[in-house]
Formats: sequence, C-alpha cells, structure tokens
Amino acid sequence: MKQPKTLAQTPAFTLIELLVVISIIAILAALLLPVLAKAKTKAEAIQCINNNRQLTMAWIMYAHEANDALVWNDLTQDGSGWVRGMLNYDGSNPDNTNTVFLTDPQYAKLAPYSARNAGIYKCPADKSTVLIGGQKYPRVRSISMSQAMNSRDDWLAAITGAKYRVFRRLMDINPMGPSKAYVLIDEHPDSLNYGDFAVAMNDGAAASTIMLVDVPASYHNRAGGISFADGHAEIHPWRDPRTVVRITGIWMSSSVQASPGNQDMIYLSQHASIRQ
Repeated sequence: MKQPKTLAQTPAFTLIELLVVISIIAILAALLLPVLAKAKTKAEAIQCINNNRQLTMAWIMYAHEANDALVWNDLTQDGSGWVRGMLNYDGSNPDNTNTVFLTDPQYAKLAPYSARNAGIYKCPADKSTVLIGGQKYPRVRSISMSQAMNSRDDWLAAITGAKYRVFRRLMDINPMGPSKAYVLIDEHPDSLNYGDFAVAMNDGAAASTIMLVDVPASYHNRAGGISFADGHAEIHPWRDPRTVVRITGIWMSSSVQASPGNQDMIYLSQHASIRQ
C-alpha cells in the first residue's frame, strides 16, 4: 500500500517561486490601488454634490416659509444666520469643532430645514483639522454662502466701484436667473472663516485688476462643489493654477491676492451678482 507523504516529504516553495508570487501580488496591488482611489474620489464628489443640494433645498424652503425672504448670511462670530461662527486653525477657537452652531436653530437658521444634520455642512474630502490639547480634531464646516445672498456688501464692488445687487428675497434673483446665481460653495480650508464667500466683481474691468478674495476648494481633482439658486449642484472644475492652491494649514495665506486674468474669478463674478 502506498504510504501518504509526510510533512517533510511535501514539496515547498523555492525562494524564486516565492519571489514570483510576491511580484504578482505587487503588480495586482499597483493596478488595483489607483482604481480604488479613483472610486473613492468619485464617491466623495457625489456626496459633496448631495450635501450642497440638500443645503440649497433647505435655503429655498426657509425662504418659502419666510414670505420669500432669504436667510441672513452673517459675517460676525456671535451673530445668527444660516450658520454661526468663524473657523480658523486656532485650537482655542471652539467654533472649529462646535456642531451646535450648525444644528441649533437659535444660531443656525437653516437647521430645521436640514434635519439638523451637521454632516452636510462639510465636504467628505475636506480633511482639515485643528490641534486641541495635542490631539487633532476635524473641523465642522467646509461650505460657505455667497456674499450676494442677503449679506453685507463687503467685496462685490472692490474692483469696479459699481453697485451690485445683494439678493434679499428669492424674487430678487429673477433678473439674473436662479440657475446662474450661485448660493453655496466649498471653500479652501486655509481661506475659510465666517459663513460667507467673497467675490470681487470684475465685469468690464481690465484683466490686470482681477483679484482672488476667498479661495474655492479643489478637493475633487482640481474641482469643487457649488450650488445654485434653482436648487441644482455640481462639481465645477477650476482652470487657473492660482485658484488650485495647495493646503498649507496657514489661515488666510492664499486669500485676497491679485490674480490678473484669472478665468475662475471671471466665472465666479458672472455667477455671483449683476449690476443694479
């Protein structure tokens, strides 16, 4: 009768065979990892669009229940608007991590219309953190609202000196067109501060005078989330390398810069407001 092989008699991998197997695994990993990374990036972009859309619908519903008045877009640290607070990288600033300023209607007027869901105020690709007591914590918001949407007129006329519409009611947007007027935008983490996003209008201005005030985020392959007054949202590609700036973790390091001929700033000007 044929005896079964013992463990000692079982053929083992040679070193060369083992190296071949490891090489094959490495090749497969190299092929799969970019595919997985691309899938993750796409999923984050889809979630970003969904967040912007949900918040914009909350913004519209608020106006419908407020006799057409738009929610206040506050530019102070202690006021009450669509959100409250001012974000930076300072660990002693509680606004960076306080979700109450996004979910409590006492401070955040869109909270009842956004299901008090703090998660939709931040793009999933935003990994910015603040250091508190030696530990890193995620910041709570990446989305800002156009200064043309019921806010103070801080920057619209900075280049041209002209008067531009600051929309106080939904109907005020009609002359421009709701599908053209942007409402919410993902802001670069270094640029983020209050709940507003500033654009210096440049219609009719010399290309040499164009400037970048607040910086849009470009988390999605040189593109970022943006929504419009008709309720639609999209991932918009940024064309100029001066718009797609690296994240430094230094607050306001890339904001309020001259940016002559910047096509992205022309786009944002075209979608922010119109002259009175």
